[in-house]
Amino acid sequence: MSRYLPEVEAIAREAGKLLMDHFARRVTIEYKGEVDLVTEADRESEELIVRRLRARWPEHGIVAEEGTRSETAAEYRWYVDPLDGTTNFAHGYPVFCVSIALARQATTASARPALEEGGELQVGVLYDPARDEMFAAERGLGARLNGKLIRVSQTGNLLESLLGTGFPSHKRHKNPNIHFYHQITLRTHGVRRAGSAALDLASVASGRFEGFWEFNLNPWDLAAGVVLVKEAGGEITGFHGQPFRLADRNVLASNGLIHADLVREFENVFGGRSLEALPDPREYA
Repeated sequence: MSRYLPEVEAIAREAGKLLMDHFARRVTIEYKGEVDLVTEADRESEELIVRRLRARWPEHGIVAEEGTRSETAAEYRWYVDPLDGTTNFAHGYPVFCVSIALARQATTASARPALEEGGELQVGVLYDPARDEMFAAERGLGARLNGKLIRVSQTGNLLESLLGTGFPSHKRHKNPNIHFYHQITLRTHGVRRAGSAALDLASVASGRFEGFWEFNLNPWDLAAGVVLVKEAGGEITGFHGQPFRLADRNVLASNGLIHADLVREFENVFGGRSLEALPDPREYA
């Protein structure tokens, strides 16, 4: 039986209702960076989640997107993204979610090799309030969508696979993902860019996508989705197939069946091999 899921799901659902109340009113947009949007809904959702987590598990640490940091040396740490898909939310595009995850930290030097850097992930909950979809997983207990067990896709052919990816909202000129997007698009059934890394990982866990990758994500973007993919039978690594670490910020997720092929394609792009040239737009002028 789960030690956490019923209570964390209730917290995520409460935060999701708050977000939908704001979404219906089309919140005031603020800017916290070049293009990185933040709203009052972001902050209110985080305050609600943090308040609930502290009341229930006061001994745990919390790291949240909008700045909450507490007891970061504690054995257990919550990673909270109160609104993943902020840009979608701010523009009225209903693809966003609440993301909450729990990791067990290495508290001694001898324990560190046994734990992933950033923590050994224990719990992951994603709530998509626009679709009323609750994704939940706990280590060793499987992954569920609205209470029903989910598994990754059984598609084993890269050409028949649908993948997801994402691009940053700022410093896009420094991100190399357009090269990977181009090459992977040509070698799969297609690549989608929905604007929420957490929901993309949930799509891998539920078999909607065969794979997902993205550069430079934060732990709160990744943590819950990683638990879901692992518990649904998928595979998570770095881009070169190395063991995944939450602190590395880059992720390659799949159903496991196409993972070796994806890693090979990534190696080719990084090495400049077998690259298809971009078409000349002047041909379409």
